[in-house]
Amino acid sequence: MSLAAATPLPSHRRLLPGLALSIGLAALAFALGRALPLVGGAVLGIVLGLLVRNALTLPAHTAAGIRFSGKYLLQAAVILLGFGLDLGVVVHTGLSSLAVTLVTLAVAFLTAWALARLLKVHHVLGTLIGVGTAICGGSAIAAVAPILRPDEHDTALAMSTIFLFNLLAVLLFPPLGHLLGLSDAGFGLWAGTAINDTSSVVAAGYHYSHAAGDIATVVKLARATLIIPICLALAGWQLWRARGRDGGRPELRGIVPWFILGFLAASALRSAGLVPVALLAPLHLAAEFLIVLALTAIGLSADLRRMVATGARPLLLGLGTWFAVAASSLLVQALLRQA
Repeated sequence: MSLAAATPLPSHRRLLPGLALSIGLAALAFALGRALPLVGGAVLGIVLGLLVRNALTLPAHTAAGIRFSGKYLLQAAVILLGFGLDLGVVVHTGLSSLAVTLVTLAVAFLTAWALARLLKVHHVLGTLIGVGTAICGGSAIAAVAPILRPDEHDTALAMSTIFLFNLLAVLLFPPLGHLLGLSDAGFGLWAGTAINDTSSVVAAGYHYSHAAGDIATVVKLARATLIIPICLALAGWQLWRARGRDGGRPELRGIVPWFILGFLAASALRSAGLVPVALLAPLHLAAEFLIVLALTAIGLSADLRRMVATGARPLLLGLGTWFAVAASSLLVQALLRQA
């Protein structure tokens, strides 16, 4: 059973029940993560959230706070991470990852298109899964939905499919990276280009190492900015397809990932020496906890029964696209000798 929409309350108090649940579980996961660093708080947060979500029937009034924790507090964490990075390093890392990012972007769309035809998945659903895998998971799906105008069923299927592989990525990528002998830079580039959602990229990156987490975060944010040209291209395609018909104009609101600007501003303040050195460690600790909190909330949002009920074809499409992106990222790194 999915979380029902919470009954609107007259103020922000409607967020409190879900926030309290998310914070309580996240605090437990964070503490356990300190005791079990090989597992980490982010992974434990996801697992605890999944267990609670699928073992219990959560009250409907927790939904709003859980959604808030999974989205906006993650964005706050990303901004706080900016205080730990020099702006020059951010720009250099973003530009140096561009080749791998563009290749994986093309691979994602081509694979999603081909598998959608092979598996007889509707082209809108295939595009949603392709965009989610190529750019930034559920955020990208939400950004292109007003342009493609899918029905709610297709949007839910795409979100569920992408979400499943986000969870798997946090669990699988760090041990795979060690198995493949990837350097911190190589793993950061791999995670930043091959994992779908920002939360999962950040969690997997910092679980591998602090340096890998910094690189993965920057690469992922650079990748997320590509949602703007992708949205514009899809809008143009929709207008071309609708020529001669009164289908309305696609909406372009909400395509700018504003939290990335906050990340860059925080990095600029750090680079200008305007952030006291004594604050850097507390800010990173706060970001680390907010990441665990966001991942816990994401686990609390995951209805495994619904994911299973979506059927095999969207999952196979998502799996094939995800594998192709992960493999192409490693291949390009090997060719460029960046791993």
